[in-house]
Amino acid sequence: MFSKILIANRGEIAVRIIRACRELGVRSVAVYSDADAGAPHVREADEAVHIGPPPSSESYLKGDRIIEAARRVGAEAIHPGYGFLSEREWFARAVRDAGLVFIGPPAEAIAAMGSKTAARQLAIAANVPVVPGTTEPLRDADEAREIAERFGYPVLLKAAAGGGGKGMRVVRESGELASSLETARREAKNAFGDDAVYVEKYITGPRHVEIQVLGDQHGTMLSLNERECSVQRRHQKMIEEAPSVAVSPALRRRMGETAVRAASAAGYTNAGTCEFLLDADGNFYFLEMNTRLQVEHPVTEFVTGIDLVQWQIRIAAGERLPFKQEEIVPRGWAIECRITSEDPANGFLPSTGKISYLHLPSGPGVRWDGGIEVGSEVGLFYDPMLAKLIVHAPTRDAAVERMHRALLELTIEGVESSRDFHLRVMEDAEFRAGDISIQWLERRLESLVNAAPSADIRTAAAIAALIADRDRHAPRRAAANGSSGTGATPSGPTADAWTRVARLEALR
Repeated sequence: MFSKILIANRGEIAVRIIRACRELGVRSVAVYSDADAGAPHVREADEAVHIGPPPSSESYLKGDRIIEAARRVGAEAIHPGYGFLSEREWFARAVRDAGLVFIGPPAEAIAAMGSKTAARQLAIAANVPVVPGTTEPLRDADEAREIAERFGYPVLLKAAAGGGGKGMRVVRESGELASSLETARREAKNAFGDDAVYVEKYITGPRHVEIQVLGDQHGTMLSLNERECSVQRRHQKMIEEAPSVAVSPALRRRMGETAVRAASAAGYTNAGTCEFLLDADGNFYFLEMNTRLQVEHPVTEFVTGIDLVQWQIRIAAGERLPFKQEEIVPRGWAIECRITSEDPANGFLPSTGKISYLHLPSGPGVRWDGGIEVGSEVGLFYDPMLAKLIVHAPTRDAAVERMHRALLELTIEGVESSRDFHLRVMEDAEFRAGDISIQWLERRLESLVNAAPSADIRTAAAIAALIADRDRHAPRRAAANGSSGTGATPSGPTADAWTRVARLEALR
């Protein structure tokens, strides 16, 4: 086992990796930009190294600077988390060339799966079903039009080098194709430094189902079963769950075997995810492989009992996986909500400010993976995700109810957040029935965003405001009363408001 690991990331995922290191008895080293000097991950780590100004291009994306920091503090390995440098083949290779261990797949596997067109070619060679489409980047609009007419509209233009909805455009008729191709190329160039775009048939109404794989350096490759990731806005996942209501045990086995075959063909080790489209008839098509830890990994951890981050580290240190495929079956149900600093009522515009109050949910089966605290500054330099709220329960219905309860307990003041939006999704009849697809949220978005707050949300908001008011004023009241503030009793308008809330709760 390593003695010291540098974490080349920030926010909640850095905190998550620090916790895994601590449980393994490994010292952790954080890196931070000027904007993150006071961030929780910096304080939680055993050591911290400053790496540059706030823009990620001048700090978290500076691979040479991060490698130099690791060597300077005597770290033996680097964990990239997700995002930033996690899927950069050149970085994995540079880490290895520096005599350090990259906690992830080999650089060659990242290269094999890093380009979507190359991954499609590899998948086809491994007898893995793919969505009908091209395996080479498009030359021009004329070629794209010829291929689209062969497949039939609608078609999907996709950036070859990336994901997350960047460089992706649905084209429903010929007249849209040239301008859509130009836009997709421009987005792809800006996001990934590569304007290569390919085309595939657009499948209407599929689910997004992905398979978590885990492989060691001794030839064992396992499927850790599926995650349902169909609740998406503009191709960005917002809610994930495991398992999926659409996957039977037989289909789970077939999809798992297919994912293992694709990963093995790439020479893969460590944690990775094969993403598939699943249609209403149970046909599934390989999309791509994410050669890193996924944001939604906690739902798999909940239903399998396997700590993915610890096993990433163990595998990188040369340990063998002790699990057998037949032992890995889903136990219960897990749901994850991505809590972001966005304002759903205003088109999900990013919200900035300082976290002035934070009350976290707790109780059985509730997990909070966060990178914020009271006083945290939320700016525009990085992704708007503040934290992940994850729950686990025996059944899906129970998990939905538990998530609803946990969201009601969550209070974030100082910035707008997606909390109320997630509450409305948990209350939605179609979501509760599992009647979702990749296009579901786009169809339901307006009604979910503009729906009047439920009685539960109004009550929770009132209680949160009162708790925040009490906590803000408790020290002043305590000083006036000559006490420590413990057990301070609200009085005046605040006490009246508490009485009204209590009455409302009694009537529900």
